[in-house]
Amino acid sequence: MNPHRRHFIKSVTAASALLATESIAKPFSIIKDFKKISPNDKIRFATIGMGIQGHSDTKAALRGTPDAEFVAAADLYDGRLTRVKELFGKAIFTTRDYRQILERKDIDAVLVVTPDHWHDHITKASLAAGKHVYCEKPMVHHIQEGPSVIEAWKKSGKTMQIGSQSISSAAFKEVKRLYQAGEIGEINYVESNNDRFNAIGAWNYSIPTDASPKTLDWDTFLGDAPKVPFDAKRFFRWRNYRDYGTGVAGDLYVHLITGVHFVTNSLGPERIFSSGGLSYWKDGRDVPDVMVSILDYPKTAVNAGFQMVLRVNFANAGAIANNTRIIGTEGQLEFTEDHLVLTKRKLPQAPGFGGYDSYNTFSESEQKEFKKQYDTQFPQETRKAEPVKEIKFEAPKDDDAHASHFRDFFDNVKKGSLGTVEDPVFGYRAAAPVLACNESYFSRKVIHWDPVEMKLKKK
Repeated sequence: MNPHRRHFIKSVTAASALLATESIAKPFSIIKDFKKISPNDKIRFATIGMGIQGHSDTKAALRGTPDAEFVAAADLYDGRLTRVKELFGKAIFTTRDYRQILERKDIDAVLVVTPDHWHDHITKASLAAGKHVYCEKPMVHHIQEGPSVIEAWKKSGKTMQIGSQSISSAAFKEVKRLYQAGEIGEINYVESNNDRFNAIGAWNYSIPTDASPKTLDWDTFLGDAPKVPFDAKRFFRWRNYRDYGTGVAGDLYVHLITGVHFVTNSLGPERIFSSGGLSYWKDGRDVPDVMVSILDYPKTAVNAGFQMVLRVNFANAGAIANNTRIIGTEGQLEFTEDHLVLTKRKLPQAPGFGGYDSYNTFSESEQKEFKKQYDTQFPQETRKAEPVKEIKFEAPKDDDAHASHFRDFFDNVKKGSLGTVEDPVFGYRAAAPVLACNESYFSRKVIHWDPVEMKLKKK
């Protein structure tokens, strides 16, 4: 936790030492809760934060399994609590104070869908209260907050899932299968982008006409952020401000990095550099609307070293084709949440000669000697490349990545398992590089990260 930040929630006392690398087989000690929910029981959940994503997550959770029952909601704006009852029924318990939800023994799980600066506080308080937790991405607001969240999760023994749902899509699962089968050879480069060209896409969300200190709890919203006078734009468009959000990196990069880590089993980059600026949306926000980041991934036992380039442009008036390309020595995988194209292309063994080549600068006699040697070294069968192959995959029309992500969460809750597809260690391995991208942008420095120990390195 940032030592300069004011604490609203006491940290969970460590019952065991944090071993951040547990996902690579280091042992750790936790107090496990082996209590399972009966197959005949409903998993009663509450959503804390009923903004855009809160509504989306709540609906997806209900689609994910018939065993989930939405029973309570917390939000700091009264209008959203009214809307909850309009959409989900008057029986839903609503409150401005999320702590009232944590006090209820009949609630099994909570969805933490608040602005980023509240993620770590509410997650740790929820785990300490014995709740299973689904926390939206990025898992934390600052890099240094990650270890305490992981420790709280391990101590609680509760199921915890991070909400970057694309990896639960059929297309991402197929990309992972093809990559792990060696279809593109050794990875060497990844590029991914997420551009937009509209006001709502640039987070200029609608502001209700009744927004005021009476209809919303401004002081609680600020939490441990700096105290400033009431500003409805900061409340309803919080992603535009560093005090509460994590900018394009925390909103969009995190999906791209999560996807690449899911496909490749990578632990993360070791060097990060970002550049960009505020190009178009000069509306008082203090985060960039154009950002490019370069992340260098080291060679490991499971991957060759590779470079990843991420881009977001909120003022892209040109053609927008948001996708990810994983490129290897024998092909590439180009994909979105809905489809993928595998292109296989291998070089022939023989390098060839002539054309734009130094061969043409040799003397005539040397050209003859060179060709004689080349023919001996490279027979005809080594001079032809395999035909280019293309394999396409379209996700089934009924594929619902968001619901599938929640299904994984609730299935693990019922089993009493900690093993979700995106547990807090996985979530932090994606969040930390994202936050390092921001740190690099604002400090104009290269950030060095230890992907195994999950900590910043000094250079």
